[in-house]
Amino acid sequence: MTSDFDALHLAMRAEVDQQFLPGVSTALMRGREVVDLFCYGFADKEAGIPLREDHIFRVFSNTKLLTSCALMMLWEEGRIRLDDPIEIYLPELARRQVLRPGATRLDDTEPAKSSITVRHLMTHTSGLSYGVFDPGSLQYTAYNELGVMNPTKTLADMVTTLSVLPLSFHPGTRWEYSVATDVIARLIEVVSGKTFGEVLSSRIFEPLGMVDTDFWVPESKRNRLCALYVGANLMDPTKPGLVRADSTPYPDAYLRKPARESGGGGLVSTLGDTIRLIQSLLRDGQSLLKAETITSLQTPTRLASGASTTYALGWTVGSVQLAGRPARMVSHRGSPRGGTVSLLTFPDLGLAIAAAAAVYVSDVKDGLFPERPVSAGTAHDRS
Repeated sequence: MTSDFDALHLAMRAEVDQQFLPGVSTALMRGREVVDLFCYGFADKEAGIPLREDHIFRVFSNTKLLTSCALMMLWEEGRIRLDDPIEIYLPELARRQVLRPGATRLDDTEPAKSSITVRHLMTHTSGLSYGVFDPGSLQYTAYNELGVMNPTKTLADMVTTLSVLPLSFHPGTRWEYSVATDVIARLIEVVSGKTFGEVLSSRIFEPLGMVDTDFWVPESKRNRLCALYVGANLMDPTKPGLVRADSTPYPDAYLRKPARESGGGGLVSTLGDTIRLIQSLLRDGQSLLKAETITSLQTPTRLASGASTTYALGWTVGSVQLAGRPARMVSHRGSPRGGTVSLLTFPDLGLAIAAAAAVYVSDVKDGLFPERPVSAGTAHDRS
């Protein structure tokens, strides 16, 4: 007997059977109703533990969505404005310097033409970097030498470190995925007077019943934390094979309460908690944010030049072909360029998909997971 979801299930099985994913769980929603749940493969391949709906995943960059939601709650209450200069709240980031075009030294700078605003941080147009995606660059070297992403540093320590580094470009003039969402997390601490984790817990996790979402996994839940894997060939995701990588991004990550509650990539969660989050961001019925705020979260950013980016206030916005016609897609993915957890929503169609797999993906194309050749037996099922 076939179902409406056989093609999705077959495609996900193929990812596991061909050794691209250790296991995968998906949830498909029409409106707020979950119409399909699917789990296949392993939470721990070596131990032979089948993947279940209650297994805990590292959600990596999907943390950014919750950070954006927390900030917008403060905005709805009038406690912060998106176009406020950041130095109102974080004076360390006043009077920024910007690298000149073609700079070969970190001190080859000019004064920023404008302040970084809260909106710039929310939309990754602040001029900050990550020090991850551009090996050999001045910013890559500086961010790593000064330990900007060092997990033993608090959010306050990180902002202090950033205060001595130049920006990569003038605020509002370009887009670059960056540490800006971690700065937002620190901003939330300053405005709320609470730790970032306390804000998320009291304002989002507890009201939504997200009982397994946190910055670490206590001993009582440790048996539900998925093992983590990377592709056998990090430079070529089309090559099958998986390698155990539990020490990514650092040894004992998520096994103890961290010094830094990272707003850019620090949370763990389950498929069930992710479903509750998606349901809370739908416009119909009771939502975490007002309908107009959710619209703002999903509206693409415009640069100072007037050009539009594909990033909004926490979501990526684009278009895909569904059933032969274009459909607006609002999404975010977990690890640097894909994998781990993917959230895909299609607001105009009332559809949403959450997909989770414990694999740290190095490079992907559009889609749930990396786009790869599939065997003749599964190619038809994917079309």
